[in-house]
Amino acid sequence: MSSSFAELGVPIQLTDILEREGKSKAFPIQEDTLPDTLAGRDVLGRGKTGSGKTLAFALPMAARLGRSGGKSRPGHPRALVLAPTRELATQIDAVIAPLAKAYGLTTTTIFGGVSQQRQERALRAGVDIVVACPGRLEDLMKQRHVTLDAVEITVLDEADHMADLGFLPGVTRIMEATPKRGQRLMFSATLDNGVDKLVRRFLDAPITHSVDNEDSHVEAMTHHVFHVAGVDAKRQVVLALASGTGRRILFMRTKHQAKKLAKQLNEAGIPSVDLHGNLSQGQRDRNLALFQGDSHRVLVATDVAARGVHVDDVELVVHVDPPAEHKAYLHRSGRTARAGSAGDVVTVVLPEQRRETEQLMKRANIQVRPQAVSADSSQVKTLVGEVAAYVRPAEVAIRTSNQGPRRGAGPRQGQGQGQGQGQRRGQSRPGQERHSRTEGEHGQHRSATDRVASDRAASERSGAARTGGPRSSAPRSSAPRSSEPRSTESRSTESRAGAPRSASPRNGRTGNGYASAASFSSSGTSNRRSR
Repeated sequence: MSSSFAELGVPIQLTDILEREGKSKAFPIQEDTLPDTLAGRDVLGRGKTGSGKTLAFALPMAARLGRSGGKSRPGHPRALVLAPTRELATQIDAVIAPLAKAYGLTTTTIFGGVSQQRQERALRAGVDIVVACPGRLEDLMKQRHVTLDAVEITVLDEADHMADLGFLPGVTRIMEATPKRGQRLMFSATLDNGVDKLVRRFLDAPITHSVDNEDSHVEAMTHHVFHVAGVDAKRQVVLALASGTGRRILFMRTKHQAKKLAKQLNEAGIPSVDLHGNLSQGQRDRNLALFQGDSHRVLVATDVAARGVHVDDVELVVHVDPPAEHKAYLHRSGRTARAGSAGDVVTVVLPEQRRETEQLMKRANIQVRPQAVSADSSQVKTLVGEVAAYVRPAEVAIRTSNQGPRRGAGPRQGQGQGQGQGQRRGQSRPGQERHSRTEGEHGQHRSATDRVASDRAASERSGAARTGGPRSSAPRSSAPRSSEPRSTESRSTESRAGAPRSASPRNGRTGNGYASAASFSSSGTSNRRSR
């Protein structure tokens, strides 16, 4: 039986907050690490996504800073959390902020893709806890808006994911800027790709707690592999799986396909939103807010949502396109069956994808027997459960426009004491020319070298235009560049032939019900062709 937070030494100021949120018992990773983290020891926590790691470091951070007292100086935060994605940074801040507020501490987030003016103001105000992505934090350090010499506690969350994204050099430079005497906590599912070097270099005699590893199974998560006869059968199965009343996430391999599928679901009477790298931060925030609300129950996403996005009560994850490698499968699947709740995971497999999917499951250590299904199969109907009411596309558009933050406006970052709003999208600083910044999938913008080269090219183009010189015939795109793999995002190989709507009954509905699955388009490519 798990221990209560009070029994583990968490102060009453924080246990009162947890009890109001319905959290009375600690999860295994919290139960194992809290005695050591509250005592100020360096800790390496190994556990997969959804195991409760955020609260495991948020509680000791708030408790120790609150107990030590004092006030942060402008530009000198007392605690730092590094996260690989802006979505994860935002959600970490949402967990820490109410705990910090109990001691009068403030928090803020720092990441790319948004104006840095709000972040500068928060730092000048003397924020206590910073939750940051490495790229923008390094920029602010170089601009001398922030110095890390007063940091008492440093946390690296999802360290293995930061390694996968190539952020470890920046993480290393940031860690070197923090005091060696400070407490350091690291949470990671694995220790490969250089994570073990960070442990040896920056953690002082760390105490390791391994609750579960990346390949361990969640008992409440049930895996299904559905073999379908072809592209048309796949469309029908996907439409059926999306039609239930509970929250569900559908994963695609490409941004184009995610956007297209969400649009088609909306046209079929299933309110849906998309999440991928071509969206601005404000659009991501808006779509996540809609998905977390009551109006849109389906999220269609690329792997940007596979880690760092936590939404309560996701009952079903569907791999519409099987991922390229087993880590992506595990992290996608981890969006359901979180924090002790139950959930199902479905992988929809075309005939040409069967061999690769079988190998994928072996690497992920998932033992499941494939089942040949159609949209009318009992296995599909069981997962769908109660079918949600049809929503007219016009009504979906109204719901989308009336709910959530304005496009590009996003919710406030920094949940602590309110650090102010950034500039509106499209505004520039007074006297400063506005340059478009290429924003990556995970909130990490381009390096200074890349920006200088890009600005020089832009200057040359501008000069050529003024002098009547030749200009490049290549079309210029205003869309942000994504850091998702080019091979999967730059080519779309799905069938583009739009089939007519069917007048046959579907889920008990005829002309006014869901659109036929024949009008529904989904990727029908194998993993091999997507690479």
